[in-house]
Amino acid sequence: MSQTVRGVIARGKGEEVELVDVVVPDPGPNDVIVRVQACGVCHTDLAYRDGGINDEYPFLLGHEAAGIVETVGEHVTHVAEGDFVVLNWRAVCGECRACKRGEPQYCFATHNASKKMTLTDGTELSPALGIGAFIDKTLVHEGQCTKVDPSADPAVAGLLGCGVMAGLGAAVNTGGVKRGQSVAVIGCGGVGVAAVVGARLAGASTIIAVDIDDTKLEWAKDFGATHTVNSRETDPVEAIQGLTGGFGADVVIDAVGRPETYEQAFYARDLAGTVVLVGVPTPEMKLELPLLDFFGRGGSLKSSWYGDCLPERDFPMLVDLHLQGRLPLEKFVSERIGIDAVEAAFGAMKAGSVLRSVVTL
Repeated sequence: MSQTVRGVIARGKGEEVELVDVVVPDPGPNDVIVRVQACGVCHTDLAYRDGGINDEYPFLLGHEAAGIVETVGEHVTHVAEGDFVVLNWRAVCGECRACKRGEPQYCFATHNASKKMTLTDGTELSPALGIGAFIDKTLVHEGQCTKVDPSADPAVAGLLGCGVMAGLGAAVNTGGVKRGQSVAVIGCGGVGVAAVVGARLAGASTIIAVDIDDTKLEWAKDFGATHTVNSRETDPVEAIQGLTGGFGADVVIDAVGRPETYEQAFYARDLAGTVVLVGVPTPEMKLELPLLDFFGRGGSLKSSWYGDCLPERDFPMLVDLHLQGRLPLEKFVSERIGIDAVEAAFGAMKAGSVLRSVVTL
């Protein structure tokens, strides 16, 4: 039998979100219903609300979540009822060309639930990143559930579902930061600070945080940055070079995703260094750089999608590191809010006053 629960939706571009009744159908053969315990308020949810992703309104927002598997479809083998899981939007298919060549982190056909959640009048909802987790219970494909240690705090573990994994993975997986290397991170919101954490976890000896906001620079320092640069006051390229013997950083991570920050990242790296773009640009943005500089500086220019993670590999390991006291994920939780406070959380996000607001249910 289908069930009706509360969920947060966006009906139209730029409109304030609404808390409404949502109908969750019985799971299909490979689907599960998850009772959501916590869901982070991510910038991607704001992008959905404001039409920055697509125009398939109404959206059921929320995707950075953890909870308990409540009901499973008849063919589900991946998880069982009662499992504590972190939701993920990379449920690899195993069949696409990326999966078959051994690069499932680039899977082109990730799984989603076989049925749609709806409003009470039958209007189908588009779940954010195929999840939709600002809701009491959500319907997802079994592959979107990653089982982790149930002793973890759901408000903390759920953050691996998007922002923290994106930033940490940009350093560890995409950037391949090695022990003793120098790393610069441009943009120190939630994703950028997570990149700082990843660089520290990988053993970087110099970690330079760059932002125009001193509060965010203090956050980065608290998470392990060895140096900070306010790029409103100081040229970041010169500052990064000055902190790395005049050479530039081995790895520079752009967690903003604007042409001007990418250009800073490009010139702030050492010869044959690596630039990682993890901040998401908007469609109208253009980049213009001398082609000779691309050739002459060598190295690698990479984009990081979801931190190039494999949830089944990365989530349990990172939760274990957190429980061992080696990964301070709890510091990302700035506030815990009710499901009726998502719109206010968007305001706090835009004001830069929080790392993460987390809806707890």
